[in-house]
Amino acid sequence: MQVKFDVEGGNFSKAGHASSQVKKILKQLNVAPKIIKSIVVALYEAEVNIVAHAYNGTIEVTIDPQKILINLSDNGPGIADISLAMQEGFSTASQEVRQMGFGAGMGLPNIKRNTDEFEIESEVGKGTKLIMTKFF
Repeated sequence: MQVKFDVEGGNFSKAGHASSQVKKILKQLNVAPKIIKSIVVALYEAEVNIVAHAYNGTIEVTIDPQKILINLSDNGPGIADISLAMQEGFSTASQEVRQMGFGAGMGLPNIKRNTDEFEIESEVGKGTKLIMTKFF
């Protein structure tokens, strides 16, 4: 099964739409609640990162009997120092984003913690790509 979502940068009213839809699908497939929670946390964090930092992005979700594979890509400023961005508490979020309760610098660490496989690549001035896998 495959589903795709378009994410609009700056549109916080729709942040979480993809993670909510994936949660519904996984519940219908009778995936264990603990696994669903991990997937939803990771996907929500990644989705909010697109909304907070990029102009737009896409989320492609592939579900098979063994795993869920999530590919996220955005058109945005990119990440200059991925190892720094992976440190808990590091954030480049604007003051406006922080005032809305986002940008605490836990997104990427939470994504890594809640997935079995996690890959990130980014190019400054072009955008960022994440690949997340969670095995059932």
